[in-house]
Amino acid sequence: MSSILSLDGKTPFTSHEHWRLRLGPNTGKEWVYLHTLEERDAWPQSDVEKFILGLPLADVTPKQASTPLDAATNAFDFMKRIQSPLGHWDGVCGGQMYLVPMYIIALYLVGRTVPQEEAVEMTRYMLDHADPQDGGWGLHGEHCTTVFGTSINYVALRMVGLSPEHPAMAKARNTLHRLGGAVGCPAWGKFWLSLIGAYEWSGNNSMPPEVWLLPKWSPVHPTKWWIFMRAFYIPMSYLYRVRFEVPMTDLILELRKEIYVQPYNSIDWPSMRNHIAKIDNLVPHSLFLDSLYYLASCTIETCPFPPLNRRALDAMYEQITMEDENTDGYDLISVSNLLQMLCRAHAEGNDSEAVQRHIVTLKEFIWMGPDGMQVTVTNGCQVWDTAFIAHALIESGLAEREENHEAIVKILKFLDGEQMNENPLHYPKDFRQPTKGGWPFSTRRQNGYLVSDCTGEALKSILILSSHLKPEERIPAERLYNTVDLLLTLQASDGGVPSYECERGNKLLESINPAELYDDIMIEYSYPECTVSVITALLEFKKHYSYRSKDIDAMVKGAVKYLHKAQFPEGGWIGSWGVCFTYGTWFGCQGLSCVGEYYSNSARIRKACHFLIDNQKADGGWGESSKSCRAETYVQHEKTSMAQTSWAAMALMYARYPDKTPVERAVRKVLSCQLPDGSWPPEAATGIGIRTGVIPYPLYKLTFPVWMLGMASKYLNEKA
Repeated sequence: MSSILSLDGKTPFTSHEHWRLRLGPNTGKEWVYLHTLEERDAWPQSDVEKFILGLPLADVTPKQASTPLDAATNAFDFMKRIQSPLGHWDGVCGGQMYLVPMYIIALYLVGRTVPQEEAVEMTRYMLDHADPQDGGWGLHGEHCTTVFGTSINYVALRMVGLSPEHPAMAKARNTLHRLGGAVGCPAWGKFWLSLIGAYEWSGNNSMPPEVWLLPKWSPVHPTKWWIFMRAFYIPMSYLYRVRFEVPMTDLILELRKEIYVQPYNSIDWPSMRNHIAKIDNLVPHSLFLDSLYYLASCTIETCPFPPLNRRALDAMYEQITMEDENTDGYDLISVSNLLQMLCRAHAEGNDSEAVQRHIVTLKEFIWMGPDGMQVTVTNGCQVWDTAFIAHALIESGLAEREENHEAIVKILKFLDGEQMNENPLHYPKDFRQPTKGGWPFSTRRQNGYLVSDCTGEALKSILILSSHLKPEERIPAERLYNTVDLLLTLQASDGGVPSYECERGNKLLESINPAELYDDIMIEYSYPECTVSVITALLEFKKHYSYRSKDIDAMVKGAVKYLHKAQFPEGGWIGSWGVCFTYGTWFGCQGLSCVGEYYSNSARIRKACHFLIDNQKADGGWGESSKSCRAETYVQHEKTSMAQTSWAAMALMYARYPDKTPVERAVRKVLSCQLPDGSWPPEAATGIGIRTGVIPYPLYKLTFPVWMLGMASKYLNEKA
């Protein structure tokens, strides 16, 4: 295989014209490679597939926009061509450079190999996102080279067939050695290398499943942790305690020689537990955590008590099986799916029904694109993207046009079908959040996890657009009442709204954060974005129904206090799910405008507007770097972003900023970048996860310009 691979990863290893997206029942999907001309003729490539793969759409009539509304119209005409037959839009939530390697490693561990066409395209993806200077990898495509990223991508590329002599591998290996070798991996890297036998389990800090046996009232019990930490560390602690292993192979013996700077057998593995390369140690251990690790190494790790260990493993495995049954084998995200599969393989065998189910569900996390094939965080962002597109139609006025009626009906039917009308199968034994009435991030069948802002945005869309449906086709009021009941339970003690669950644990739990890569991940927090999505949905609900009106008012009052307190002194709000202050400030201005706070009567809104205008670029747009998220201060990106320009301009319009000039400049910039087919060119990633994981949402550059241009058309006409 290595003979056909280019160093820069731009060689078309397979032809994009050969790929098709097979749609299954209940929003299922899988990428398929067609080998023959006859197959391709029988299954023509759709506009949806062409857009995803970066291919030009056929029969495009170039359109010239003379007004903002014309530009929005042209853009949505393009977007209608790429709407799925199922009513949603196919976006992608990915970009994390450890996901493809984890997938390849996990398949290796359960005795599977990646199909040839997929292996080639995954190779293209990894090579395409290697650092052009040193050949290494970071956490995501915009991150600097790290030991973790370089180690795990190197291992994966060797597993799919690249020779260590390949120029890309030699370059990456030299960088890894310069950084000190794989011994400097953070905990996640040490763990995944241990699974394949390329790092010793004794070199890992303790991940004791016995912590699950603590009393449920204990402030450190895992039920108090954030859902992502539970989803990762329940299967990780199981695999750690059983010291998961597979038979040694020649490949692993070779990797032991390639990824270290010293002989493998000479390494003092216990001394490596807290040895983490500086570039990887984004969140150093607290003294308290290191003390707990030392205590564990002197007690439960060196003096095991088999009955206690067995009881803990049984408790872990019960949670693992319940999670699979709750989610039909999809689990929270791809990483947890892979970890759960390995646990099921250990307990039930590689050919068990449970492992076979995971192999099937993992296909929905594999996504083909212009830069190759990646493994995504979720199986898409269908509900999230579709709800935002619905709002773009509403705010722009395009929803009122007859030519868009069919697209809107499809949107509403899709959102109707993705509402979760039951709690998880094993609730409350599984310690999951109730989900009845909520909406997920992607699809109901992927994981059935409530996401607060997705629920809020979906509810707003349905309430406003329901007039497009016949009365008997609309969602019954009872189901909307369930949504309101659910949202009202989510408000935290600070007045804000968290992402997935009600607040559970204390901030002090952050002192035992074992993941050196991400901070503020041990517990749920309130977020301005989630808070605004929820309260704006509830306020819209009040326009249609009187149900729980006083409770809604009380929640909104608390949420406004939270938004006031969450504003940064400079005037912006930080975003945790989008980049970054531009995103958060758009939400902040939108939320406060809904309760009557505008530039004319609110010092907070005036400060927010001045903050945005101070950061407007000379070309009239906005472009913010993902570095803002960790720096917690606005960092300019060298390029202007259509999505961020739209967020900033909309924030000014929600605020009723009196001077139209900044919005006019933003509109001119967006219009100047629009392509003849109505779309906009690819741009830097504007999504984020937990302020560290950059996510390139490809639909944002379409959705938010439509929204902003439609709003600007009204706003500028009023100013005129």
